[in-house]
Amino acid sequence: MDDSRIIALFTERSEQAIKELAKKYGKLCGHIAKNILQNEQDAEECVSDAYMGCWNTIPPEHPVSLQAYVCRIVRNISITKYRANTAGKRNSHYDASLDELEECLASRMLVEEECEAKELGKLINLFLGTLDRENRIIFVRRYWYGDEISDIAEYSRLSENNVYVRLSRTRSRLRNFLKKEGFLI
Repeated sequence: MDDSRIIALFTERSEQAIKELAKKYGKLCGHIAKNILQNEQDAEECVSDAYMGCWNTIPPEHPVSLQAYVCRIVRNISITKYRANTAGKRNSHYDASLDELEECLASRMLVEEECEAKELGKLINLFLGTLDRENRIIFVRRYWYGDEISDIAEYSRLSENNVYVRLSRTRSRLRNFLKKEGFLI
């Protein structure tokens, strides 16, 4: 079923909307949640909460991309759950991927302020547009989907070292891009 029909089902308040959403994007949502949480049960809970988030926000929202919309919701819910689970302690590869990006960004407190976060999002989208397809995919898989370096290497048929070097160079380019655009680092 195409996205516009699923959105129409949400608008009609048909419970079939959640079933169709799960059928179409459940695997992707589960992948995102599992990469962040590293816990199957918590990931399933976050995916279910994301479906309810869609139910509660469509309408009035009418997303242009249902995939991006549900992925953003599941990612945000998973990050919130991750922070609650790991409060006061360091954990897993997700902390490592956040640490890698931290050198490019202002402090987390500033980034979480809504206005600056929106501006940062726009700048990162502009930056991603400057990357070639392969480097953009590597960057997004690492920092949006939270994929492990080894998984990215396997997917892109590159060595882990090559992926690490590409990510390092891309972060450096991002840092320079953000400085050039006047974003505080």
